Amino acid sequence: MDQNFSFDIAQLNARFDPLTVPGKSEEILTWAWEMFGDGADIPLIATSSSFQTQSIPLLHLISQVCPQMPVIFIDTGFHFPETLTYRDELQARLKLNIVVIHPAITQGELLQRYGEALYRRDPDLCCYLNKVEPMQRALVGRRAWISGVRRDQTENRRTMDVLMQQPSGLLKIHPMLNWTQHDIETYRQQHDLPAHPLYEKGYLSIGCLPCTRPVFLSLDPRAGRWAESEKRECGLHLDWNKEKE
Repeated sequence: MDQNFSFDIAQLNARFDPLTVPGKSEEILTWAWEMFGDGADIPLIATSSSFQTQSIPLLHLISQVCPQMPVIFIDTGFHFPETLTYRDELQARLKLNIVVIHPAITQGELLQRYGEALYRRDPDLCCYLNKVEPMQRALVGRRAWISGVRRDQTENRRTMDVLMQQPSGLLKIHPMLNWTQHDIETYRQQHDLPAHPLYEKGYLSIGCLPCTRPVFLSLDPRAGRWAESEKRECGLHLDWNKEKE
């Protein structure tokens, strides 16, 4: 592992962008693991996963390329039971190194401090408390974070680069940027990988149970997330300098 971490991000983005497609993304994973993980007692890199159907190609690639990679799962306490079952199934099948992180605030404290249905009244704050803050803690001491975001998912993600350095110095790495929903499904079928148990019921993008709804196939897959608002991002992939307290 290169402890100096000296590289030209612009040059690497030019090199890696054509590789963010099926059959090539593993080259980015190999570079990332060699740079930040290989040979370290505690890897300085981790990935994160929400464990839904669209998560599985990246998880499968990690199981093949760098199986020791820590896979951060934020257990908000509000997940569908099917999501936890799916996570456990994939862990057993792919031998993933899953690290479970919990919010600093308990559900009881959340209710006492903010009242019921915070996800409706202030969904950004709810996501910050239950997802963003735990992820920030999980990444303390890491130098890189791999995420499976894609450019076809949201307006915010459309302009992302493969490598994006955060103000803290943390390097975000996006090896799946140019995959499409069709690519995800094709890969899953080629490798005989299971879908999330709720996928066939119209849950094309799955977050926490209270704020996730099924959608029709003709709609944006993320239309079922925070369905009563215009919100499309939980905050994990937004500017953390604007976080709520």
